[in-house]
Amino acid sequence: MLGFIFKRVLAAIPVLFLVILITFVLVRLAPGGPFDEERNVPPQVLENLNKRYHLDDPIHVQFFDYLGNLLQGDFGPSYKYPNRSVTEIISSGVPVTMELGFYALIFAVFAGSLAGIFAALKPNSWRDYTPMSIAMIGICVPSFVMGPILVLIFGIWLNWLPVAGWGYAAYDKIIPTITLGATYAAYVARLTRGGMLEVLSQDYIRTARAKGLPEWKVILFHALRGGIAPVVAFLGPAAAGLLSGSFVVETIFQIPGIGRFFLQAAFNRDYTMILGTTVFFAGLIISFNLITDIVTVWLNPKLRKDAFEK
Repeated sequence: MLGFIFKRVLAAIPVLFLVILITFVLVRLAPGGPFDEERNVPPQVLENLNKRYHLDDPIHVQFFDYLGNLLQGDFGPSYKYPNRSVTEIISSGVPVTMELGFYALIFAVFAGSLAGIFAALKPNSWRDYTPMSIAMIGICVPSFVMGPILVLIFGIWLNWLPVAGWGYAAYDKIIPTITLGATYAAYVARLTRGGMLEVLSQDYIRTARAKGLPEWKVILFHALRGGIAPVVAFLGPAAAGLLSGSFVVETIFQIPGIGRFFLQAAFNRDYTMILGTTVFFAGLIISFNLITDIVTVWLNPKLRKDAFEK
């Protein structure tokens, strides 16, 4: 198993390097610079700024300097926040973004799994069609449409929940969580339904029922482990998508997460901030996929045997 993990980590290193390289080149190729919008800046001052941040060096020199600093855990200074480093800015926004992503993931797994199990127990009936129809709506409606709809219904018409903010009023985290997690809950529901239908048709499930076990025990102790295997494989990309997709939700609901800084960096051409957030989220995505691979192998005896043999 350690060999399997080691191979996955080795495979992740060139992927992360390519992400850094491509992002670095694309940012530098974009028109304009971080100081182009500064007003009434004399040419000598602009020249000093470029020299101060080494923007006048050849691009390959800038790239390898950035890599060297990155290996030391330094994302560099922010061009728009000169008194703060990119590491400090990311550290201030990450806890909020991670909290939002965690709540959305819990909602997606809990609601989606229940809907999928409910549908699989009575296939091709109203108990199957109803949750799957709702899941299809969840897949088709993007978060920037879902959010305003939920705000309109629960925040304005019913006046049940706050419509903006994060941690300033009671229940102000519910609408952003549902908005971010609804699409992934829909995917989880469909994956759970498919996995449960396949498992429930297996011989060992028929044997468990023939022995007189209650249906809830058959589902909970025999079918569920195999039925949620597709969901476990989906959790890595889902977690990464929830974090990256939180940019839109954070903007809609004015949540002080890292997405706000990323959008501002894109508009301000803050090179180091764009690179820092991209590298940070790329590392998270790779880590989540690695964890998903490990859990998937652990849940599947055949894959676990192959991993040990390798």
